[in-house]
Amino acid sequence: MKCLPQAKLEYAKGNVLHDWHAEVLAIRAFNRWLVDECAELARKGFGNDGAWVRWRREGREDEDADGHAPNGKGCAEGDGLHARLDHGVRGAESWQDQPFELHDDVRMDMYCSEAPCGDTSMELIMAGQEDATPWTQLPAGDEMLGRGNFDRLGVVRRKPARPDAPMTLSKSCSDKLAMKQCTSLLSGVTSLLVHPGRCYLGMVVLPESQCVPEAVGRAFGAEGRMKCMVDEGVQERWREAGYEFKPFKVKTTSREFEYSKRAAAAALGNTSAALVASNLSALYTPHKQEVLINGVLQGRRQFDPKGASCASRRRMWEAVADVAEAVHESTETFGSTDLARSTKKRSCVELKGSGQLEGRESVKRDVREMALKGWKRNLGDEDWGLDA
Repeated sequence: MKCLPQAKLEYAKGNVLHDWHAEVLAIRAFNRWLVDECAELARKGFGNDGAWVRWRREGREDEDADGHAPNGKGCAEGDGLHARLDHGVRGAESWQDQPFELHDDVRMDMYCSEAPCGDTSMELIMAGQEDATPWTQLPAGDEMLGRGNFDRLGVVRRKPARPDAPMTLSKSCSDKLAMKQCTSLLSGVTSLLVHPGRCYLGMVVLPESQCVPEAVGRAFGAEGRMKCMVDEGVQERWREAGYEFKPFKVKTTSREFEYSKRAAAAALGNTSAALVASNLSALYTPHKQEVLINGVLQGRRQFDPKGASCASRRRMWEAVADVAEAVHESTETFGSTDLARSTKKRSCVELKGSGQLEGRESVKRDVREMALKGWKRNLGDEDWGLDA
């Protein structure tokens, strides 16, 4: 299994990934890459943009149509560019003072060699059963489904799917990708640095054999279980914090990933061969490369702090805190005082509860209560801080 059992969350202390399915690990790697890009810009100082990420310069209330501040200085000089941030904002939920953003021409797409686990893959699960008769035994109470009751569609499911595996509350990749259509690809701590507006997935590409149009529309589409998210009242509230519902397109390809289950079986000359997945995962960015097992660096014990991945909650918080401090030293605009203060919280609970993240948390609550009903929060790894 590639997720941390619920019973072990209290020992993680931010050092162990809760979920390292391929889609989730790819998103974590993207976040780590963004933070590392921001770190480079913070070291260079304001006005030195990168190839992918830049200091924010658009949409400010105190700029004219040509991007000039009232004092006559242009975007490159910076003084007064973000003067709105020094005059305060309308409240915590409207906080959009992130110092960085993606360039206009950057777009993120994702390729998945298999249908994401959860609702997107239910028809494929049914088709693979020797007996596709719907299960008569229902789960108890508010228990999230795994792979069982595969006849129930459009519901939030947990990982791992096997009934004999230790229980987790990690949501399926289908559910997490559906949520990302609302919160962007950014994690909470990354959203302190980077504005979410341009950080939504544009497209997900699946092999033709792994795409069931009805399942895709049901799991992700504006006419499926996410349809209540298009409500204009909801979207108006979200825009106050820089978020919106942006469904990604799903396209198919006839090309197979070289190491997919189907390609591997074909290479063995047996399309019905029983293949065993590797327990190793790989993370790669231009800045970081890691091999992971059990949610930590290969070769380390699972709960050893030295085994924490660069994409773990602890290492990400540390990296964002370092960038926030560098931004504060580089410029006193961007609401940098609040940014630096928010990254110095004593615990993970306090960090999540900071005013800068309230808008994002509000979006997540709306999605859980209105669209992804049955989503149970995976709590138990919050009682730790960077000093412990």
